[in-house]
Amino acid sequence: MPVRVTLDEMIVRRGVKAKDLAAEVGLSETQLSLFRSGKVKGVRFATLAKLCAALRCRPSDLLDYDYDPADLRVGEED
Repeated sequence: MPVRVTLDEMIVRRGVKAKDLAAEVGLSETQLSLFRSGKVKGVRFATLAKLCAALRCRPSDLLDYDYDPADLRVGEED
């Protein structure tokens, strides 16, 4: 998948524990772990905003995108 979760890098940069971040944001440790691993299909903007506030960062610090022209054809039928 071309969208990559880079949350771990920000956690390390800020020197916070994932457990503490999950508690501050109001997520379970399991939910945060699934997000960190990229195993979720989506994230609410409200959750993303809470993560950014807690880590004093921007959404682009938590997510990255590798261009893939195939993404333009998502949902198209052959």
